[in-house]
Formats: sequence, structure tokens, C-alpha cells
Amino acid sequence: MRELLRTNDWIRLSWAEARLRDAGIDCLVLDHHASLVEGNIGAIPRRLMVADRDHRRASAIIAAAEEELR
Repeated sequence: MRELLRTNDWIRLSWAEARLRDAGIDCLVLDHHASLVEGNIGAIPRRLMVADRDHRRASAIIAAAEEELR
């Protein structure tokens, strides 16, 4: 697995997960529980992970989606 995104912004994270799942790409959020334990003060960002084989496509999907927002 490779890291696609690291953020403290749970809205952005949720948005990225939805985009990937709509494209048929499985993803996994790591550090969710550690982030909750520290009280959501932002010390521990959450990481969005995808399979190595999906990383290039997932990166392109997120980049294109972010471009649409601008």
C-alpha cells in the first residue's frame, strides 16, 4: 500500500475517499484512532492509503477532482 494523502482535514479525507470509491478504487484510512485519542488537536494526521497498483490512477483522480474545485 502507498500513501495518497495525509491530512488533518476530515472533510477533505472523506471527499477523497468518496471520489476513489466512485472510481472503484479501494482505499484505507490509517491513524484514525490515534487521531481520535489525541483529541483531534491536529498532532496526528490521518493517511489515505491505496494499493500500489492503483496509486497512479488514484493520484490522477484526486488531482483532476481538485482542479475542478478551482
